[in-house]
Amino acid sequence: MACPGLEKVVEPFLPSSPELPGPAMAASALGSSSRRSLTMDRTARWVCSQDIPSDIRVKVGEASFPLHKFMLVAKSGYVRRRILESNKSDLAHIDLSEVPGGADAFERAAKFCYGVNFEITVHNVAALRCAAEYLEMTDKYCNGNLVNRTEEFLNNAAFKALSSAVAVLRSCERLLPMADQLNIVQRCVDAVSSKACNEAKAPSRTPDGWWAYELAALGPSSLRKILTAMRSRGATPQALATAVSAYAEKLLPDILSGKAPPPPGPDSEEVRTRQRGLLESIVSLLPDDAAFHVSFLCCLLRAAIFLESPVTCRKELEKRVSAALDQASVGDLLSVTLDYAGERVAEVDSVRRIVTGFVEREGRGGVLYGGGAAETAGGTQAHPRLDEIEREKVCSVMDPLKLSYEARLHASQNKRLPLQIMLHALYYDQLNLRSGGGGDPKATDAAADMRKQIMADSTLIQENEALRTELTRMKMFVSDMQKNHQGSSGSARKPTFFASVSKTLGKLNPFRQGSKDTSHISDGVEVAKPRRRRFSIS
Repeated sequence: MACPGLEKVVEPFLPSSPELPGPAMAASALGSSSRRSLTMDRTARWVCSQDIPSDIRVKVGEASFPLHKFMLVAKSGYVRRRILESNKSDLAHIDLSEVPGGADAFERAAKFCYGVNFEITVHNVAALRCAAEYLEMTDKYCNGNLVNRTEEFLNNAAFKALSSAVAVLRSCERLLPMADQLNIVQRCVDAVSSKACNEAKAPSRTPDGWWAYELAALGPSSLRKILTAMRSRGATPQALATAVSAYAEKLLPDILSGKAPPPPGPDSEEVRTRQRGLLESIVSLLPDDAAFHVSFLCCLLRAAIFLESPVTCRKELEKRVSAALDQASVGDLLSVTLDYAGERVAEVDSVRRIVTGFVEREGRGGVLYGGGAAETAGGTQAHPRLDEIEREKVCSVMDPLKLSYEARLHASQNKRLPLQIMLHALYYDQLNLRSGGGGDPKATDAAADMRKQIMADSTLIQENEALRTELTRMKMFVSDMQKNHQGSSGSARKPTFFASVSKTLGKLNPFRQGSKDTSHISDGVEVAKPRRRRFSIS
């Protein structure tokens, strides 16, 4: 809405008028002098009729705008104050190079002063809002001024959708600290984080992670604010990891995809420096509580090695890979050691530090050794005939002092484990009792009770083992005696069937006591048989 009395001097808006090109496009196409000429020519299209010559020239950076004082002071309190406070009676030049948004934002603000229509979009609304604040274009000087118009667009359009709020937040990155002072950044962060959390819980479109790729258009500082706000709103660690992963894939697509880097060129060092900075920003965004896949972390570490990132960046990635090493595969570790061509071993020290850190983690070590105790007990159950010495050999690979409380309790109650292992399992708790505590509180009482029970049963276990050994020795002795007896009796002739019958009948003979029958004598010795003769009774 234009101020009363000014509409008559405003030339109708020309729809075919070209807009001001971006700073980068103008810098590449035109020099400083041609840029000023282009600005003056374009300004002449929508400024008042040339019958009324301009009486003030506004300089914004390298651009210069020939304008009219009475059109500017009607809506800009800042320009009005500058003219009134000027020592010169006829101020013809004014420098507004510090206006937020530069020449583009000031040109649109000047159009608004002249009543020329232009489109407010999510890409220029933040710059217009900051420029309007700088120029003091409030309702104090004119109803429906630019500050009010931009605020209406922000509240009614820009913050209603995720993509539009992200676009506004991205444009605010070039308008700091003014955009932060006007609370535009915080309102964008609130809108984006709220909608991102809702999409992470219940996606409204496919693919499910589309919202994460929308956030990838932001800078590192803006994304960090979004992640912090999402965490405060109850976002899951998986949602935070999805956002950072999408951000990394969009910033470093070639390196994280495993493709071989292009051959060195004239600008390769500049490209590598830029990629190194992006990787450092990605690592700084990794939330502590987010569950990143170990393959993604290994890809980041591989990129850090290739780009020769600082030691702090590499150590942070090594620490995270070490914490998730139980989920890693051999291929993940090989991706760290090999170069992008996969033909040469480029790094071994990182893998060594990763494995060392994994082993030294107290919590992880307890879990590993606890699992080892359970596996060892399962092995003794699968082989019940193992003696005490063989069991000790099997369990010698396990360090009882590194067991967790659950593993120590399991080992102390497992009768299949060797006695020495069962006693060593309680060694840690015994030291804590002697030192007056300092260990696991819940392990103290259980350790004392189990120690009494095991010490009481230790003698019985040893005696049983000695008896078991002696019984085995006796079985072996009896077995040897049986073998020797069978060998010596094998050479003797076995009794015949007739001899056995004769011996049995001899036992039944009632005259056996007085007879001289020798049939009862064992015929184990072969006797020569006499010739068959005729016997007669005379």
